[in-house]
Amino acid sequence: MTVYGPELADVYDQVYAARKDHAAEAAEVLDLIRKLHPDARSLLDVACGTGAHLRHFAAALPAEGLELSADMVAAARRRHPGLRLHTGDMRDFRLGRTFSAVTCMFSSIGHLATSAELDATLQRFAAHLEPGGVVVIEPWYFPETFLDGYVGSHTSTAGGRTVARVSHSMRSGDRTLIEVHYVVAEAAGIRHFVDRHEITLFTRDQYETAFRRAGLTVDYLPGGPSGRGLFAGVAA
Repeated sequence: MTVYGPELADVYDQVYAARKDHAAEAAEVLDLIRKLHPDARSLLDVACGTGAHLRHFAAALPAEGLELSADMVAAARRRHPGLRLHTGDMRDFRLGRTFSAVTCMFSSIGHLATSAELDATLQRFAAHLEPGGVVVIEPWYFPETFLDGYVGSHTSTAGGRTVARVSHSMRSGDRTLIEVHYVVAEAAGIRHFVDRHEITLFTRDQYETAFRRAGLTVDYLPGGPSGRGLFAGVAA
């Protein structure tokens, strides 16, 4: 599984601040959770990164975050000191308590490598739900919706720093191989670093099967924050 390092953690919020409306995305997910579980009173955001969605979840109801990357957790604590955060792996975490909702945003679930890991993760999510609790997952692309050879670019300037991001995505079997180059220019000079990600193209059936194996209902809702839809399930 990809673990984001300190260079990406440093620029992550600047890169995505102009590309994503985290407040609106969090509101969309909260509306879905309340529709499925009107009495929802707590939330765990898994793979919460720097807390960009979590801070908006936490403004609406008591919310905590779980993140594998210690560098991303450190960035979240610096930027949002009031958030309650845990460092842990979505495949095997155990927090010793349950929540009304568990979320996993921005296709972070795609960093799992196999359907067995997907099953294990959904079982962990279900184990942290109260009766009637809700799981909401934003998936990566399905094999039939991924655009092979996609090239993306974005430039952001803020606080005296400019970050340019260029990416190339290609398919290799059931994997997306993404190479991302960052150029960061600031008063201290210009630096360049590269991130490479391997993201699994799980099928819709694989997601839905993992939900059911975890004892959850499942519905797929097209659209969603990034256009890749949302999976939502409810515990018995």
